[in-house]
Amino acid sequence: MEQIQFIGSTPDQLKKEITQDVIKGVTISLLSELKKEFQPKEPTTYLQRQELAKMLNVDLSTIHNWTRKGILTAFQIGGRVYYKRSQIEQQIIELKK
Repeated sequence: MEQIQFIGSTPDQLKKEITQDVIKGVTISLLSELKKEFQPKEPTTYLQRQELAKMLNVDLSTIHNWTRKGILTAFQIGGRVYYKRSQIEQQIIELKK
């Protein structure tokens, strides 16, 4: 920890030192918060049914059943069905021992 001696310091010098330290501390704190909040976004990755079945090592009928039951959310464009990789990863839960 840095030490400050008051001997020979004017009140204005002391005030300036304290103000600089407070501003420095607030700036570092704000920068830390901004870094947490503004992480770069990863682009959304979509998987086709076949890719998802291969990734999870299950049959296409399992993917169909999970979608029908609402376990998985499917997205469609031009007759093709896709699944968001991020949603799939969120659906996988850790088992408690």
